[in-house]
Amino acid sequence: MPVLASIGTALPPYKIRQEETRDFARKFFKDAFKDLERLLKVFHSTEIEKRFFCMPRTWYEQKHSWEEKNALFIENAICLSAEAITACLRKVNLKPSEIDIFVLVTSTGIATPSLDAYLYNLLGMKNSLIRIPLWGLGCAGGVSGIARARELAIAYPESKILVCCVELCSLTFVFNDYSKANLIATSLFADGAAAALVIGDKVKPLSISEEERAPKILGSHSFIWPDTLDVMGWNIQNEGMMVVFSRDIPSLVTQKVRSQVEAFMKRYQLTPEKIARYITHPGGTKVLQAYETALDLKPDDLALAKEVLRDHGNMSSCTIFYILEKELKRSHDLGEYGLMLALGPGFSCEQVLLQW
Repeated sequence: MPVLASIGTALPPYKIRQEETRDFARKFFKDAFKDLERLLKVFHSTEIEKRFFCMPRTWYEQKHSWEEKNALFIENAICLSAEAITACLRKVNLKPSEIDIFVLVTSTGIATPSLDAYLYNLLGMKNSLIRIPLWGLGCAGGVSGIARARELAIAYPESKILVCCVELCSLTFVFNDYSKANLIATSLFADGAAAALVIGDKVKPLSISEEERAPKILGSHSFIWPDTLDVMGWNIQNEGMMVVFSRDIPSLVTQKVRSQVEAFMKRYQLTPEKIARYITHPGGTKVLQAYETALDLKPDDLALAKEVLRDHGNMSSCTIFYILEKELKRSHDLGEYGLMLALGPGFSCEQVLLQW
């Protein structure tokens, strides 16, 4: 059975308090909404205290071309990814040259050659490296990356598979987008990178840190709802990627997620109540509350997700790796189940079942 051996994370250099981003939004949207002060309450209701960005706050106060933003994306994404990968592999005493398959997940910038090719050169990875870039999965990308890594580990059980998620959401900010969706995005999204190592059955034992208990990856489940293309994603304009972010997401979680979790659990003769650890992507406080309602969870069940949201905001695909890194440091009973769960553009649901 494939094992999730380690997680590494990396943050960009500029820490900005939520009060600062609210003040920025007040200035930016001052002529767009008559009830702006009411709308600005979202910066408090997110329960985010701070976020990290790859550029200083003053950079966002000026207009920038998509060409400039994407060049900054490539430059910063490479550096952050390399840092996250190094942190991940250091925990198990591996070198980048020992990785066999590399899955690179992002949705906030474009690069061809893809970022994994840049990282192959920078980190000195092997020439026979199998590269699999995944683009456009949004917040669901991290869970999907682990799911694909599990499948690859089953197909190639002697392989060490690296999954790296890097998202620079702040660089997608469009200076002349005065929509409510952009205001909400300004209150939520942030930058970050994270990497996970998945190993197959025939990989020789690694010196996995005693501080982190490595779970088995039992299976995965994907589902996409029809006629939901407008729920979340990007609207590509000359200025760049303009965010699409439906206000209906929390209600969709409440109405639709439980049936998908039940369908997935049924394959293992389980029910949602048998899951001891829920590792859910924190799209926002309303989304987390919707998960609690849909899955009959106690507020403490999503404590780690709330902690990561508070300290880092929504970093899209890599956010769930930050939660998972904290989860791996907790004590677990033998045989205990964990569920990774995230929603993304499409509108889609990605799940991965873990067992300690």
